[in-house]
Amino acid sequence: MSTAVAKNLMVDMKLLGMFAAFDHAITAATRDQTSYTEFLDMLLQAESDYRQDRKTGYRIKAAKFTLRPAFEDIDFTASRSISKAQIKELYGLQWLSEGRPVLLIGQTGVGKTFLAQATGLHACACGKSVLYMTVTTWLENVALARSSGTYLRYRDKLAKPDLLILDDMGMRKLASIEAQDLCEILEERSIGKSTVFTTQLPLDHWSEVIADPVIADAIRDRLEHAALTIHITGESYRGVKARKLASKQNDE
Repeated sequence: MSTAVAKNLMVDMKLLGMFAAFDHAITAATRDQTSYTEFLDMLLQAESDYRQDRKTGYRIKAAKFTLRPAFEDIDFTASRSISKAQIKELYGLQWLSEGRPVLLIGQTGVGKTFLAQATGLHACACGKSVLYMTVTTWLENVALARSSGTYLRYRDKLAKPDLLILDDMGMRKLASIEAQDLCEILEERSIGKSTVFTTQLPLDHWSEVIADPVIADAIRDRLEHAALTIHITGESYRGVKARKLASKQNDE
């Protein structure tokens, strides 16, 4: 069989990773005098890598991230309280395997959203399904779902991802029905699913933004004992970035 026919068959069978690697694999096999088995291994590995990359891409698209940060981009030169050990714990995803919630607590600008989305992207790369949204967006979606009679379907959608990221909890107060909605989501996700919250408010202050004290206690109880909690203090990342930019401009 000629190489042209082999490549056409790969395309017909949608072996696109194998197709992309074929010419390089032929060249490498000829140069290194590899065996047929080793040659086949190269092609199969290329196809496997291609399919995994595509699946990761689909998961990232479905997650609806607003940023594409990576753990490697974290600036440890900024004066913030988060440690490399805490970053390592987040990166390890053991908490996700255990279905534990995560609370990232700190004032504006310390990198909570960056860290939450970096965690989500890493989870996607590790084969986990993720959904990201701000609490404000979630509230808008819940209101729309209620008005259109699709609330239960929307709640089921939020229950499915391995990891749900709710950004900026506490930016607005929750009415009793909204707090109940949040409580129901946490209940639906309480077995084997993780939820990450970013917030400026420590958990014992969430009652300030949840109208119903009974529901506030129920939400706190679902998070307080199981959550991986990381408090982040220090200077704003945006301020650090601005100073570095100004310094660079001065040097030029």
